[in-house]
Amino acid sequence: MGRGVKTAVIGGVFAVMVGGAAYGAYNVVSALDEGGGSGAAGAATKSGPPSADEVEETTGKFFAAWEKGDATTAASYTNNASVAGTLLTAYGRAAHITGVEITPGEPTVSGMTVPFTVKAKVSYDGTSKPLTYRSQLTVVRGQTSGRALVDWDPAVVHPRLKTGDTLVTEESATPQIQAVDRDDTVLTPQKYPSLAPVLATLREKYGDKAGGTPGVELAIRHEATQAPDTPLLTLTEGRPGKLRTTLSAGVQAAAEKAVRRYGESSVVAVRPSTGEVLAVANNRADGFNAAFQGRVAPGSTMKIITAAMLIDNGVSSMNGPAPCPPDAMWQGQTFKNLTDMKPDPGATLADDFLRSCNTGFIKLIDEEPLDDASLTQEAQERFGLGRDDWQTGIVSFDGSVPAVEGPDRAAGAIGQGQVQMNPLNMASVTATAITGEFRQPYLVPPELDGRRLATAKGLPQSTASQLRQMMRLTATRGTAMNAMSGLRGDIGAKTGSAEVDGQTTSNSWFTGFRDDVAAAAMTEEGGHGGDAAGPIVADVLRAGG
Repeated sequence: MGRGVKTAVIGGVFAVMVGGAAYGAYNVVSALDEGGGSGAAGAATKSGPPSADEVEETTGKFFAAWEKGDATTAASYTNNASVAGTLLTAYGRAAHITGVEITPGEPTVSGMTVPFTVKAKVSYDGTSKPLTYRSQLTVVRGQTSGRALVDWDPAVVHPRLKTGDTLVTEESATPQIQAVDRDDTVLTPQKYPSLAPVLATLREKYGDKAGGTPGVELAIRHEATQAPDTPLLTLTEGRPGKLRTTLSAGVQAAAEKAVRRYGESSVVAVRPSTGEVLAVANNRADGFNAAFQGRVAPGSTMKIITAAMLIDNGVSSMNGPAPCPPDAMWQGQTFKNLTDMKPDPGATLADDFLRSCNTGFIKLIDEEPLDDASLTQEAQERFGLGRDDWQTGIVSFDGSVPAVEGPDRAAGAIGQGQVQMNPLNMASVTATAITGEFRQPYLVPPELDGRRLATAKGLPQSTASQLRQMMRLTATRGTAMNAMSGLRGDIGAKTGSAEVDGQTTSNSWFTGFRDDVAAAAMTEEGGHGGDAAGPIVADVLRAGG
């Protein structure tokens, strides 16, 4: 959809406020917009929940004005008339929606929430199509006037509208695309719900390169976030252009199913030999593509990079000594292991890796020639992370491993502190670890738009061989054993759990490989790595063989 046309924005300045500021702004709006009809001077202001009669009267007047296209009057029956009026005006003018008929349903048990059905038509340039959807509203007592008013929310107008959104009907600025996987299977948001925001982004970025022609659509325009428009109804079909992606429909389907098992989960699968992204899936209430854009601590999955640093700098090897004490002091801060982990003074680096011993790793990072920048250099130069140069085809974050001193240096070595990653990054880390080559992940072939993929020097083969073997041991004898049980082929994994301020349960992390597929997942407040993220990765790897 074109962005040159000025259209209504919901929320204005108040939409960006949060917490107490937003509450104060809401009160100011209510006071300004409730003034009319508050009764004669000296009349008692009503209080308490609206009665059934008041609910019926308010909804009836609101619906009647909305049906007539009288945005100002309809908005006057809400507790935020200026904002409501802006959207209701856009509903008729910018969105070209007319012939509105609203049928209220039975109020809910509380008596103040009323579901309703909207039937209307959308007309543009001589073409009309019917529009039907369901929504609901809630009637509340006005804080200053005491009137019964519709509690304003953009979702009243359409259930998919959020603060900062508006409605438009016009010729799209970019043609539709028919996204297909590596084998020409068509990818749709109906069959693969996680791909909805990804496909919208692909359309906006590549629609004019895929050879299609634009159509006319009713769409949600996300003015506040500048996200791609969300089509609601197609009035005139354009011709979609075919856009080939690197995705695998089979692996994507498995990823979609896997993340549905745990709320707030994300997963990515890549092909280590090429860098092609095979699947990206999210199960999040906020719709955010955390799989590609998340920025959170990766927990002990970070030990893949830390182990590579130790080996590359000659500090240790997989069979070298790495005692695992019950605690380790680093510049005044004490680090511990999981409560059920027994100390092992004779442990090797491989033992620490497969058991995920924090203290063993922290004891080693103080050895020469390591310094505050060593982990950063390993991440950037060997694994291609943290340089802000990945060109995946859509918006993505390529990790951050800053050079830090003090306790944060030790915390970073075990995936805490200031280190930030997402499943895309950790799937790439695993791919680099087992092949020795950094191949930047990508979702759209770079030949389509001439993108230059990021490069890094990768790992010495001796280091990659040791990392691969330690991940194999972790999958067959260590913390990843239960999650990876039953998988055939060449398998390996690393678990992680990341503590987050304000959460009672840690985030669950897991990354693993099976033959030429690497995957990583994260579940917010999922607990240990093998508890939630592990089964997700295992399901994806099982489908990728």
